[in-house]
Amino acid sequence: MQSLAQKESNRIKQTDQKANKSSLGNLLRENMRQYSIIISLICIMIFFQILSGGILLKPLNITNLILQNSYILVLAIGMVLVIILGHIDLSVGSIAAFTGAISAILMVNDHIPTFIAVVVSLLIGALVGAWQGFWVAYVRIPSFIVTLAGMLIFRGLTMVVLKGTSIAPFPVSFQKMSSGFIPDLFMGASLNIFTIVIGIVLSLILVLTQIKQRKNQLKYNLYSQPIGLFIAKLVATVAIINLFAYVLATYEGVPNILVILVVLILAYRFVTRKTIAGRHIYAIGGNEKAAALSGIKTKGVTFWVFVNMGVLAALSGLLFAARLNAATPGAGNLFELDAIAACFIGGASAYGGIGTVAGAIIGGLVMGVMNNGMSLLGIGIDWQQGIKGFVLLLAVAFDIYNKNKAS
Repeated sequence: MQSLAQKESNRIKQTDQKANKSSLGNLLRENMRQYSIIISLICIMIFFQILSGGILLKPLNITNLILQNSYILVLAIGMVLVIILGHIDLSVGSIAAFTGAISAILMVNDHIPTFIAVVVSLLIGALVGAWQGFWVAYVRIPSFIVTLAGMLIFRGLTMVVLKGTSIAPFPVSFQKMSSGFIPDLFMGASLNIFTIVIGIVLSLILVLTQIKQRKNQLKYNLYSQPIGLFIAKLVATVAIINLFAYVLATYEGVPNILVILVVLILAYRFVTRKTIAGRHIYAIGGNEKAAALSGIKTKGVTFWVFVNMGVLAALSGLLFAARLNAATPGAGNLFELDAIAACFIGGASAYGGIGTVAGAIIGGLVMGVMNNGMSLLGIGIDWQQGIKGFVLLLAVAFDIYNKNKAS
């Protein structure tokens, strides 16, 4: 017969084994939820890479993907904050068109220097955002109604200021903002050496930052990933960064717009994750009444989020105008739907309080790759719109399923 001590020891071992299996299962489920959108993006890229005969991931097409989707990604960064807050903005496409038209009048017709015209256009975007933020935050009109009115107002104003015609061409210095590339300081012949160097430097910064972060987590007994998973994720990320840098280096190098996007992503990721303002946005989106009772100035936060959205919509309009090299009355058409779809596909909740900048960017890339891949396969715009709508519906349905399952 086993002694009581042996029985107790066996019971403890069995309990520990069950706990380890449970924790391992939780770990796998959590990481699967966290990286599901990345896995989806990779699968979609592989799918279209095979069907397009290898065209999708060619250096020229990768560069075009960045240039073609830059203005949607800029909008998605601002839109995800609006959605986290529990609101929506349907006017961003019209604001982008309006500010693009104003910039054309300033630069092409009035010959205002590029820098001044860009600053003025961004300030106009901020004023438009403040106008809409006032009605939403202080008058308490639903954002859907306010921004729907804004969509109509600023689309009409765009047609008024352009008088139904296009204005072109823009100065070369302005065009380079969207279609220019960082010059190769090392004067590589067939390969942009400076782009390779940038990839290596970014990899080193990432490795050192992640190691330091893990050490701090272990030092203060905070949750940290198992060492094997940590190393695997780090190796995979470094490989992707350097492979991406090599692909860009074989064409023209790093586009200027990519630098703008990276700066925006890092800045807004820091704001949402590391600042009090970012925590206030999530708190209001989660429960506005509770946030107000906690002392958060909910009206002020809402107002400034819409101001921020106006500025980013203006920047998106400038980038689109620079790439098109013209301001047209139809610019920005359906931009708002692509930006909203990018946020929801990237994991933002239709109920507010949930979402990330990185998720919105990946969601935007999913939309961009789908658009590009279907175009390469010769699928018409009618089917493209239908397929994108179906993907958006699935993303929101998945969000609602998870919410119901959690409750």
